[in-house]
Amino acid sequence: MFIKRNRFLTLDLFSIFTMDSKKIKNIVKKKYSGIANSSCGCCSSHDPDVSKTFGYSDNEVNNVPEANLGLGCGNPTALIEIKKGDIVLDLGSGAGFDAFLAAKEVGETGKVIGVDMTIEMVNKAIKNAEKYGYKNTEFKLGDIEDLPVKDNSVDIIISNCVINLAPNKEKVFSEAFRVLKTNGKLCVSDIVLLENLSEEQKKDEDLIAGCVGGAILKEEYLEIVKKTGFFIEKINEDKDISKRQYDGIALESLKIIAIKK
Repeated sequence: MFIKRNRFLTLDLFSIFTMDSKKIKNIVKKKYSGIANSSCGCCSSHDPDVSKTFGYSDNEVNNVPEANLGLGCGNPTALIEIKKGDIVLDLGSGAGFDAFLAAKEVGETGKVIGVDMTIEMVNKAIKNAEKYGYKNTEFKLGDIEDLPVKDNSVDIIISNCVINLAPNKEKVFSEAFRVLKTNGKLCVSDIVLLENLSEEQKKDEDLIAGCVGGAILKEEYLEIVKKTGFFIEKINEDKDISKRQYDGIALESLKIIAIKK
């Protein structure tokens, strides 16, 4: 009986965790569906020009104006060398802002795959690709915790202020490791915490959708990356983003380049 009670307790806890994960994802989907439909950002200042503070040039900001929704916390395409012929995967590709910049680098012999969990964002990215003639891009509806991408098929993965939104970050990095080729690289800009949030903050739907409520401590984040099997090659930090855009909450934009060996 004791074993059975433990077993049932474990299943109950698993069910609770699953329901919590679904609730978080529904909050995120609802918010970003609205962003896609209204063409305004929410993760930061609701201003597309905020992208310039992350290291984007004027040309990059205006490359596909409809794709720049003022989201993000860095410029992953500027942090990593993308070569002609590379296969690039963008986790949480939104309207295609970073994917289109990567597409310019990979050229006609390469390809950029964008994965997003919000159908409105995927449709917006597809329309943008058609309008601006990006034939070397493909946008898929999918969960970054369960990527619709083959094993060992990608040269580079980029992600911009998205993994913090995922309830199971370890699964995200495991999936990234799975689809990357050996010696493939992961380049991520993401929000991480420098101090724990209050329980109230963690449950705040605006903070969850706004890249804060689901964020974890920097040390925990880096440990997950390493535990997954990645070797962290480079780390950069933007602590000023806290005052610029997050009302002084103890967080930063963490930028890492990691390699699958």
